[in-house]
Amino acid sequence: MTDSRQLAKAFKALSNPNRLQIFLEIMQRRQLDPKDVCGCALTDFINSLNVGAPTVSHHIKELVNADLITVERNGKFITCYLNEAVCEQLKDFFATPEHKKGKP
Repeated sequence: MTDSRQLAKAFKALSNPNRLQIFLEIMQRRQLDPKDVCGCALTDFINSLNVGAPTVSHHIKELVNADLITVERNGKFITCYLNEAVCEQLKDFFATPEHKKGKP
């Protein structure tokens, strides 16, 4: 998939406030200890967003479909992790000078 299509999928997924909050919480957890692969449990999001489990599950699915996060299932528990490669693409996109973004 081209970078522009991947970025468009990511931006579309992050346009929802709840999904953005979930993504930011996973990022924040990762930044607390960059050497450790940190994840967030589904229950973390249910408590912080004050929404039901089905709604959180839907938002998690959308973030996974956009390749922003990965999930690990352990029985009935789900832990979410950042997709480091896509995060680097986002970081590079925002770090690129304006004159190089899609212009000849």
